[in-house]
Amino acid sequence: MMEKDIQEVLFTKEVIHDKVKELGKKITEEYNNKEVVVIGVLKGANIFLGDLVREINLPVAIDFMAVSSYGFSTESSGVVRILKDLDLEIEDKHVLIIEDIIDTGLTLKYLTENLKSRKVASLKICTLLDKPLRRKCDLEIDYIGFEIPDEFIVGYGIDYAEKYRNLPFIATLKREVYE
Repeated sequence: MMEKDIQEVLFTKEVIHDKVKELGKKITEEYNNKEVVVIGVLKGANIFLGDLVREINLPVAIDFMAVSSYGFSTESSGVVRILKDLDLEIEDKHVLIIEDIIDTGLTLKYLTENLKSRKVASLKICTLLDKPLRRKCDLEIDYIGFEIPDEFIVGYGIDYAEKYRNLPFIATLKREVYE
């Protein structure tokens, strides 16, 4: 039923799985036996985070933040609201933010500044998808799964109007669906 709204599959379930394994291995090597607090940005990153942490061979604590800058629009408003803050204390901890997709970077810039102010030992960013052509701020991204073109995508946790998150692949959405 949802497949009728799909323009093109960009990354299959298998390709995503292989990339998540690769990222997990790299994170395990680079954190080198350190304990890590993994922070998922809800709602989009939950599926990626769940798969990724199973590929990280280190002690990890998991927490979530919910932030909003989109609402039901396809464009970020630039105004960031924290809807759910962390339950864990992160002072003096190695923190790894997990994002599904980085677009303008404005939401993540706000989030990183907020978390750095909590006196973390280190802060890194891991995203499954990066849209560098849309970036509106400087942002250092430590782990990137895939670079994608400036197209509207859904699947594997990423939604449009709260739909399509459960697709096992990542795809572009037909324009008539969101215009």
